[in-house]
Amino acid sequence: MKTVRKTKYIFLLALLLGACQYEFPELPNTEPDAGGADFSKYIAVGNSITAGLMDGALYNRSQQNSFAVILGEQFKLVGGADFNVPNINSEYGFFTMGPNGPLGRLVLTIAPGTGSIGPAPIGPGDLPSAYSGDMTALNNFGVPGITIGQALTPLTGGPNSESNLAFSPMYARFASNPGTSTLIGDAAAALANGGTFFSFWLGGNDVLGYAIEGASDPSILTSDSDFQARLTAALGTLLNANPTTNGIIMNLPTLNILPYFNLVPYNALPLSQSDADQANQGYALYNGGLAQAAGLGLISEDERQYRTISFTAGQNAFVIEDESLTDLSALGLPSIRQSKPEDKTTLPLSQALGQPSAAHPNGQRGVSFPVEDSFILIPNEQEEINAKIQSFNAMITAAANSNAERILLIDIAAFFEQIRNGEVSEGGVGLNISITPPNGAFSVDGIHPNGRAHAFISNFIIEKINSKWQATIPKVNPNAYVGNDLPR
Repeated sequence: MKTVRKTKYIFLLALLLGACQYEFPELPNTEPDAGGADFSKYIAVGNSITAGLMDGALYNRSQQNSFAVILGEQFKLVGGADFNVPNINSEYGFFTMGPNGPLGRLVLTIAPGTGSIGPAPIGPGDLPSAYSGDMTALNNFGVPGITIGQALTPLTGGPNSESNLAFSPMYARFASNPGTSTLIGDAAAALANGGTFFSFWLGGNDVLGYAIEGASDPSILTSDSDFQARLTAALGTLLNANPTTNGIIMNLPTLNILPYFNLVPYNALPLSQSDADQANQGYALYNGGLAQAAGLGLISEDERQYRTISFTAGQNAFVIEDESLTDLSALGLPSIRQSKPEDKTTLPLSQALGQPSAAHPNGQRGVSFPVEDSFILIPNEQEEINAKIQSFNAMITAAANSNAERILLIDIAAFFEQIRNGEVSEGGVGLNISITPPNGAFSVDGIHPNGRAHAFISNFIIEKINSKWQATIPKVNPNAYVGNDLPR
């Protein structure tokens, strides 16, 4: 069989040729006023989005365009002080290790010959280095990849060992006392030292890590009871650090808005007629076994058809594992089928589809052997993840309501639904749930918002703050912030 071509996401070039520079009127000016709140020292607590991670890395430009930094700048107009971040000091940051060392952030690249466009590392990057500034003066306590549980344990700061699964080099680099301090403890100390306002955006990684791994490792999915206990502990610590402090808490968007799970279509496998014929021969016994199982009443006719594998010339669905299918192992039949429109794939499949694996060095993933569970979210897994997000959001809402005098709930989930529905724009330039410049809200990694989206998020938050505390904090012009770079 011929080697299946490596698939990538193909975007219409017409969508990618718009300029990245915008010239639109500035937003109307109002007299800035803090209203009934005090923004003189703002503390941000959160994960990747609060830190400013974009394009799979934390780098100089991304860090300075996070919503937390934007809010800090706007708060300065109503009495706020400087907003200090643990500077990453890297132009491209760290995405992953390559054969010759660390690789930097992702960018959209155009493949020579095919013209296909997809994410790839920009080139050499930098491993995160220790923050050398004044830890006691920090305002941004955002740590990429962190869960609420990690935010509460000193193990997140060290030791750096294989047995310490909680360790995060991104917290250790600016922890007040690595191995002893905690992220929540450090933020609480900052609030106790004159802090007047905080933002809290944690919880996403308590479910996102499970989703990114294709729902294949239940051990990394936080239970409802643990989430509730940790949320109560974290918020309680921050509120008790300074009894006069007010703050905001953000909930979690649904899985459906993330391009990471929508960029590789279910029929991303190209085959010639000869390749399709050869692949069909390989599944003749499997399809015959399904017919036998249906004849014995072990599966319904609908399931037989659902599981039957058939390839044709052109774009094809690929073979996947599906543990929700009826177990026919007694007949020697695996739980496999071809992908369907309702399945969601993870971004790494774009590089892995049609390729061999360690277990199948001469095979082709999705053709001669099934795509592994870690690359796919089948419908019942999607339902499980979205139900978990709803459960976590209910706890976040309850926490905000129980402290309504001091905490304001920011319904970020609803805001991202507005983006998905095409209801968010500025100066005639819209925002959508893609990675395509100039309108895409997500950075090239398909998970984290880009700088322009962070500006929209900041404005949404400012609207809610102004309403609750009768403030007139000015908004920013999102079109002055960089979205995704054009393909190169």
